[in-house]
Amino acid sequence: MHRLLLFLKRKPGMSADAFRAYYEEQHVPLCMKYMAGVERYVRRYVEHRPGLPELDFDVITELWFRDRATLDIVIDTLSRDAMPADVIADEENVFDRARSRFCAVTECETEIA
Repeated sequence: MHRLLLFLKRKPGMSADAFRAYYEEQHVPLCMKYMAGVERYVRRYVEHRPGLPELDFDVITELWFRDRATLDIVIDTLSRDAMPADVIADEENVFDRARSRFCAVTECETEIA
């Protein structure tokens, strides 16, 4: 599998709980219609801890693709900020888009005996 990680920050002034609720209840259903070629769509929310510095992101979104060509198309689309207009409009409601980052990753796993 080929994987893309997106590091997304919530909009200023939005609580972590409101961010997660909006992302799961509004943004995910909207994006589902654009998931052709995606095998898995996972969100990993940061657990903010008192006394620790806030990270540059609130969620790591992970998209899994069976083939590299589809991943490359998605990376190109993200690089040009050429996503569908309804997705971009909705992102304005929930993300600090200027702080969004993404990268393709290669996974190596070591078995723990």
